[in-house]
Amino acid sequence: MVNYIWVFMTVIGIIFAALNGTMAEVNEAVFRGAKEAVTLCIGLVSILVFWLGIMKIAEEAGLLEKLAGLFRPFVKGLFPEVPAGHPAMGYILSNMMANLFGLGNAATPLGIKAMEELKKLNGGKNSASRSMITFLAINTSSITLIPTTVIAIRMTYDSKSPTEIVGPTLVATFFSAIAAILIDRYFHYRRSRKG
Repeated sequence: MVNYIWVFMTVIGIIFAALNGTMAEVNEAVFRGAKEAVTLCIGLVSILVFWLGIMKIAEEAGLLEKLAGLFRPFVKGLFPEVPAGHPAMGYILSNMMANLFGLGNAATPLGIKAMEELKKLNGGKNSASRSMITFLAINTSSITLIPTTVIAIRMTYDSKSPTEIVGPTLVATFFSAIAAILIDRYFHYRRSRKG
């Protein structure tokens, strides 16, 4: 559906530009945007490769396992339907650790695997289980210690202090995660009282 929306917007933009005689500006914007996209991607790749390397070192040193161990009791409370040794719990914890370090690109495949495992626990149904809804809420609003992608974008565009975003990001994501958990629990509580 999203593809159709993009195609529709592109076609409408080209038709509008042709009718108004602004095709030259559209062409210039397309090429300028393509150049900026390549520059941005190269900047992002360098930062993401660095932080993925740091994550790999932390994983090899056992730091990620220790962090996951710290979060395990809290996560078990959020996902009481998930058995302790189930692969879904490992994927959920790994996803949370990747999001904690601002590695959204690395967190995405882990989140997909977690959802696949949660779907298996749900009997393969196409409707979302309580755990799936909770995971989606937490994944969307996860706490971020180091917003690597935002730092990379700020560095690419020559920010004088690209890391000044760390404090505000930590505060904002902390409150968004708390709000997501509270809203998730509120709706679960309402639903369980009706059912």
